[in-house]
Amino acid sequence: MTNGKIAARAIELGRAAGFDLCGVAPAAEFPELAHLDEWLERGHAGEMRYLHDARRHSPAHAMQGARSVIVCALNYNTALPSSIDAAAQVSTQSGPRGWISRYAWGDDYHEVLGEKLEALIQNLRGEFREPFEARAYVDTGPIIERVAAKYAGLGWLAKNTCLINEELGSWLFLGVIVTTLDLAASLEAAEAPAPDLCGNCSLCIDACPTGAIVEPYVLDARRCISYLTIELRGAIPLELREPIGRHVLGCDICQDVCPWNRRAAVTPLPNFQPRQLADRSLFSPDLEWMISLSEEEFRAVFRGSPVKRAKWRGLVRNACVAIGNSGLRPDEPRYAEICARLSELVASNDPLLANHAQWALARIRFQ
Repeated sequence: MTNGKIAARAIELGRAAGFDLCGVAPAAEFPELAHLDEWLERGHAGEMRYLHDARRHSPAHAMQGARSVIVCALNYNTALPSSIDAAAQVSTQSGPRGWISRYAWGDDYHEVLGEKLEALIQNLRGEFREPFEARAYVDTGPIIERVAAKYAGLGWLAKNTCLINEELGSWLFLGVIVTTLDLAASLEAAEAPAPDLCGNCSLCIDACPTGAIVEPYVLDARRCISYLTIELRGAIPLELREPIGRHVLGCDICQDVCPWNRRAAVTPLPNFQPRQLADRSLFSPDLEWMISLSEEEFRAVFRGSPVKRAKWRGLVRNACVAIGNSGLRPDEPRYAEICARLSELVASNDPLLANHAQWALARIRFQ
C-alpha cells in the first residue's frame, strides 16, 4: 500500500471513529512555530511554563522517529444561546448568573477525544502490518494542535488565533496522533493551506473586553479571560476584574462574534450538552451556588468535567468577581444571602478568596 493510500485509509478510520474532520500533516517545523520564541520572550504565555518546552518547535521532537501527525477535530457546538445573546444574560428570580465557556458544559473533552484517538490507533494497528509507534495527545503534549491542523488541511488560523474551518466554524476540539508511520500529507507539496478568510473583519479584536488580542493573530494570554479564570492561580489583576464581567470559567466572546460561527453545525453528541445537576445547569450557572460550594462538593460535582481544571479556589475566586460585576442591588433576590456568603469568605483564612470576596462586596454594596 502506498503512503498516499495509507494516509487516505487513516483519514477514513478517523471519520469512522466519530471525528468530524481528519487530516495528515508532516512532523515538520511549521512556519508559525518559528515565532514561538518571540511570543514567549514578550511574556505572552504568562505563568504557563509548559509552553516553554523546546519540543513545541516541531512535532518531530515529540517522539523519536516521528514522521507524521494525524489531526482530528470534533465539533462541540450546541443549539443554546451564546454568551453575547440577551437570552443567556437575563437575571432570574434566583439571583445573578455567571458564564462557563461552551467547551466546558459537558464531559471532559480530553477524555472524549482521548478515547476516540486511542481507538483510532488500535484500528491503525489492525490495518497496517508494519510495526510503528503512535502517541495521542489532547492538549496534553508538546504539540500546538491548531498549527498542525492548518497544515493537515483542516482550516486557517484566525485573527483570534483559533482554527476556523470554512464549513464548521471554530467550535472544534483538536486532538493529534504523532506517529512513525510515513503518511502522505493531506496537502500535497504544490498545495497551500486553506486561505485566510478573515479578510478585513476585526470583530473578535474589537469585542475582547480585556484587549487580549494585542494585534491580529497575536494573543497576550495574560489578558485573556480564559487564562485569568483557569490558568492563573493567584489574584486576578485589579484592572482586569471589571472587564471579566460574569465569566467564571473560560470565555467565548471572540468566537461568539465570529461570522464564521453564525451557521456553525450543532453537535449530535450528548457529551457536550450542559450537565444537569439536580435542579442546576452549567449553562448560565447560579453564582450564589458557586461561591457556596465546598471543596468536597466541587470535586463531586465536577468529576469528569473540564471545570475541575480551575480548581475549587479558582472557581470560587472567579464567581466572586462575577458577583462583583453583576450589578446586584439590595432590593433584588438573594442579595442578603450573597452578601452573607461573601462576608464568610472575607473572614476565612484564605487570603486569595478573602481579597476577591471583599472586592465583590464593595462593588455590590455601593450600587
